[in-house]
Amino acid sequence: MKNVGMKDVTVKNVSETPASGASASEISSGATSAGVKSTGLRVSSLSVTYPGKPPVIAVDGADLSVAPGEIVALLGPSGCGKSSLLSAIVGVVEPSGGTVAWDGVDLAQTPVHKRGFGLVFQDGQLFPHRTVAGNVAFGLEMAGVPQHEREVRVEAMLALVGLEGYSARAITELSGGQRQRVALARSLAPAPRLLALDEPLSSLDADLRARLAVDVREILRESGTTAIVVTHDPAEAEVMAARVLRMRDGKFVG
Repeated sequence: MKNVGMKDVTVKNVSETPASGASASEISSGATSAGVKSTGLRVSSLSVTYPGKPPVIAVDGADLSVAPGEIVALLGPSGCGKSSLLSAIVGVVEPSGGTVAWDGVDLAQTPVHKRGFGLVFQDGQLFPHRTVAGNVAFGLEMAGVPQHEREVRVEAMLALVGLEGYSARAITELSGGQRQRVALARSLAPAPRLLALDEPLSSLDADLRARLAVDVREILRESGTTAIVVTHDPAEAEVMAARVLRMRDGKFVG
C-alpha cells in the first residue's frame, strides 16, 4: 500500500521481539512459527477493579475472542471500561480476575514486553536523534535481527505507510503527520501478534478522522495485523473494524 495519506495516529511498540519468532507472512496467514494454525486472542471472564472506597469495577467479567487477522472495535462512552479492558489485554493493567490467552497460552505470567503486542496512542514518541529508518528499526535491533534483514523490513514498512524514500530523513524534518506514520511503521516492523489502538483518532477534527480511519484500516488489512480498536465514535468503529462490540458499565451489551 503506497501513499495512503496516513496522519496523526501514533503507535507505541510494547513488544521487544517479533511475535513468537513469526514472520509477517506467517502472522498474516494465521500460522505460528511451528506451523500450527493460530487461534488468536481469547479473553475469559476478565475483570478490572481499581482501588477506592468503594472499589471501582471498570471491567466486569468480559469474554472476547479475536481471530488472527481480524480487526475488532470496542465502542462505548467514556468510563464504560473499554480502555481498561484493552490495557488489561496488553498487560499494562493487572486484571482482578479472569484470563488473557494467545493461542491457548495464558499470559498472566508474561510481562508486557514479552507478549508480542503493540499499543497505539494519540501522541508520538519517536527518537529525535535517530533517522526515520533508525526509528523504524528500533524494535528489530532490540530483537537482534541481522542488519540486512532489518533494512529490508524497514523499507517494506515505510512503503506500507506511504513514506518510501524517507529512510535517511531526520525526524525534525518531518511534518506531524509524517512523524505519526513513522511511529506506525515502527510498531508494525516487529510483526506484533496484536495491535491495540486506544482512541487513536479522537483528537482530530471530523473530516481528518474520517479519512484516517480508512487509512489505518487498509494498513492493518494489508499487513495482516490482528487489531483491537477502542473508540467512542460509532462511524469510526464501523469503518475501521470488521466487528463492533459495544460496552456499557464494564460489560458487553447488545
